[in-house]
Amino acid sequence: MATMQQVIFNLDNEEYGLDIMKVITIEKYQKIVKTPNTPEYITGIINLRGSVLPVYSLREKFHLKEKEYDENTKIIVTMTNNMKIGFIVDSVQEILNVEEENVEDAPKIVTGINRKYIKSIAKIDDRMIIVVDIDLIISDEEQLELGKVIEEKE
Repeated sequence: MATMQQVIFNLDNEEYGLDIMKVITIEKYQKIVKTPNTPEYITGIINLRGSVLPVYSLREKFHLKEKEYDENTKIIVTMTNNMKIGFIVDSVQEILNVEEENVEDAPKIVTGINRKYIKSIAKIDDRMIIVVDIDLIISDEEQLELGKVIEEKE
């Protein structure tokens, strides 16, 4: 029986899971430098140990209303499509081992064309965790935009 390790994070009152193998580090929220003329989902850039890193708003991507950043706000730094990107989340709860038997495909109504990044649903006790595929969260067009932002700042 296979086990997946997931970083469990929150947006609004929902729990999401992200494959731990895609996560480089989890950072406290820090001041983000706004970049002009970038798409709304790119919050800006940060300097992370000497590297310029674009920061992406998952709230914006998931069409959630804005929320003030607080002491629980985190930036999950990932490697996706050969690019380091930070994703702002409301909080990071835990690292959870999820047994494959507790995971099922997300219903088609949930995974339409604009939500292809929803990989599956993990059911643990009375919790339902939306497992996302970080490589599919950012569209090809968004990847090009992020690449331009990084090039301009280097």
